[in-house]
Amino acid sequence: SLTLRWFAELGQQRIVMVAVRHSLLVAALTGVLAPALGLLAAMAARELRMARAVMLLMLLPLFIPGVSMGLADAFLFRQLELRPSLLTVAVVNVLWALPFAFLIILTAMAGFDPVYLEAAYLHGANRWRAFVTVELPLIAPGLSGAALFSVILSFNETVRTALVQGPMNTVQTYIWATYRQVGLSPAMYALMSLLILLTLGLVLAMLVLAYRATR
Repeated sequence: SLTLRWFAELGQQRIVMVAVRHSLLVAALTGVLAPALGLLAAMAARELRMARAVMLLMLLPLFIPGVSMGLADAFLFRQLELRPSLLTVAVVNVLWALPFAFLIILTAMAGFDPVYLEAAYLHGANRWRAFVTVELPLIAPGLSGAALFSVILSFNETVRTALVQGPMNTVQTYIWATYRQVGLSPAMYALMSLLILLTLGLVLAMLVLAYRATR
């Protein structure tokens, strides 16, 4: 029979709540850092002569298998004497989300007419002020879309995270570890349902932003 008991039981499981807090924190960091770095990379691809090199560097993580990337990151952290923590998890998630954020922002910038910048220069604005007051507001939907997509990728990342997290589980790695050890329970099905609903909500928000940007 249908029941909501298992959803209520999730709140009583401390290990699940800790994993949820970890996932939310890492997703928030990824949603801020990946678009910021993606914006800098998109500006570099537009302004510098080595645009192809910048694009290749940004898109490189897409061509590296998740296990290989996670193991390489774990090895690097070990060489740097960085212990597994939310910091190492956030770094891996940002690296994974960065190519997507870069492409989204680059697409938004491609639709920007540089005539607006030239008008700002004619009115005495310097390069920084013209970017902040003219271009940034117009490409803001692209930045918001990149942030939401980065959050989605981070919240659903498993393989790379599992290799660098140490004892600090996120929701996805907790579900995977529980499945490997004891199988799935009704509470886990309830948790996965919430994750699906959250992902669908974020996707809907992205579609709304894209629709508003086209208008």
